[in-house]
Parts: sequence; structure tokens; C-alpha cells
Amino acid sequence: MTSDESANLVYAVIVLLLVGSSLLARQLPIKQTAKMALAWVAIFGMLFLAFSFRPEMKLMWQRVTGTGQTSNDGTLRVTKGEDGHYSVDASANGHSLRFMIDTGATTTSLSGDAARKANISIEEGRIGVAVETANGVVLNKRGRIGKLEIGPIVREDFPVLIGEEQGEINLLGMNWLSSLKSWRVEGDVLVLNP
Repeated sequence: MTSDESANLVYAVIVLLLVGSSLLARQLPIKQTAKMALAWVAIFGMLFLAFSFRPEMKLMWQRVTGTGQTSNDGTLRVTKGEDGHYSVDASANGHSLRFMIDTGATTTSLSGDAARKANISIEEGRIGVAVETANGVVLNKRGRIGKLEIGPIVREDFPVLIGEEQGEINLLGMNWLSSLKSWRVEGDVLVLNP
């Protein structure tokens, strides 16, 4: 048992002792005390479930409030993920891809696997682009997505970089963000105006 688990167990025992002692101090009949004890168990159970399923609860809240959704004017709201990044599902040439929105990336880039999956044409005969990454400088190829759809936002013949050493991450860079009317961050929500 780790020290965190031990501390959590101690806190749980303290809370149970406090609740139990308050019920006993009231000197109520056993039946009424049992009902109150069950009510407290139910309350703590609900709190435990809410805490355990907070990512799912967050998704439900987004559905209720409309965040992560498109509004009537075409504005797209993207809620920050548990990893601290803003990510969206997109369609590139009709193929579903996941992109992380990266304001530090100049150009939208895809992994080699994603580019092949989406049938993205590589511009042959053009010089590649040296890109500085966390793992060093890599040479990416230039390509174009025939049709890139992210919610209501559609871009055609969109320029991208394709990197074989990029791993599994696809990035929406500043060239895509700059094509929008505006974008801003409101708390944990990235607001994209087409």
C-alpha cells in the first residue's frame, strides 16, 4: 500500500468515525440511526461515483451546456482535454483523423500513417521542410489535403506537412488557425469562429 493510499484510508476512517459518533450522540432509536447511516453511505457513494467518473460527467456537462459543440452561427467550442490540450476530430478527404490544436506549430502537420490513410498527395519535386521538434530537427514533406472538415469549418486544397518521424500526433497549426475569422480561449474552452 502506497503512502497516498494509506492517507486516503485514514481520511475515510476519520470521516466514518465522525459520522458514526454524531449519529450515536443523538441517541436515536436503532431503526432511525440505521436509516441515517444508510443515507450517509448513499451520499458518500454518490460523491465517490461522481469523482470516479468525472471525465464522463464532464462530457455529459458539455452536451448539456453545448461546449464542444457547434452553435447556430457556426462557432465551434472545443473543451480542453484531461491532458491539457485542445483536440478535435476532423475529416481529411473523407477519412476520420484526430488533431491536436497547437499554437506553437506554424504549419498543420500529419504523421505519415495519417497522410496515407487520408490519401493526401505529397508534392513531389519540392524541397522538404526542416522542422524543429522536441526530438531534434526532422525533414517533412509538403502535401495538400483536398478537403479538411472540422465541424462546420471546411478548408479545401489545404497545405500541410507530412512527417514520417512525427509519431501518431497530427497537429493543427497556425496556418489553420489564421484561416479563421477569430479564435480565443475562454477558461477551458477554445472558441473557433469560422
